[in-house]
Amino acid sequence: MNGRLDLDAAIASRKRAQAIAGLRGFARGAEPAPEPEPDEHCDLCGLGVPDDHRHMLDLDERKIVCTCESCWALRSGDAAYRPVGMRTLWLEGFDLPDDLWAGFQLPIGLAFFLRSSTTDCVVAMYPSPAGATESELHFASWGRLVGLNPVLEDLEADSEALIVNRLSDPPAYAIAPIDRCYALVGLVKMHWRGISGGPEVEKAVSGFFDELRAGALPA
Repeated sequence: MNGRLDLDAAIASRKRAQAIAGLRGFARGAEPAPEPEPDEHCDLCGLGVPDDHRHMLDLDERKIVCTCESCWALRSGDAAYRPVGMRTLWLEGFDLPDDLWAGFQLPIGLAFFLRSSTTDCVVAMYPSPAGATESELHFASWGRLVGLNPVLEDLEADSEALIVNRLSDPPAYAIAPIDRCYALVGLVKMHWRGISGGPEVEKAVSGFFDELRAGALPA
């Protein structure tokens, strides 16, 4: 009789242990899965950032840095950094005569122009297979362009730029945040093939300006 009782007790104990183990497994299954490691990180502190993170311009290196919200708030007033611009304006009827463009002496019909507060001049930058190539402009040439297009008088130094595409027909002109301009440089570098760039570059540039125009406001 005692043997039977011991067996029944052992069976009951085993069932309780199995039930508890099942509940623990269910609880573990209900826990949220760990979030994936972010693909990008803040260039200033190393913290992971979402895809729609903010950018700033390193004025000394003249390059875009990715920032988390905290670093953006803390460093926006630093002399070495400038938050990127917020507006995108599509410039219908923009006046850039061929002789004025030729005076800029740029080897490609694709460039962006920004006013640099560190060098106190206007800088033209154009994409190449190696990245952005820089060329300083004469104030007289830039002054003539501003005289023909007064919208450039309000161009924010460092944070936004006039972006020009004279490879398209008709040419396209816009004022865009500086990080968008550098994104175009990266796009050209990524798709460049051979000596002239190839059709993939043309397709990528065309798509970039289509997207830029779709999100722009008229000037």
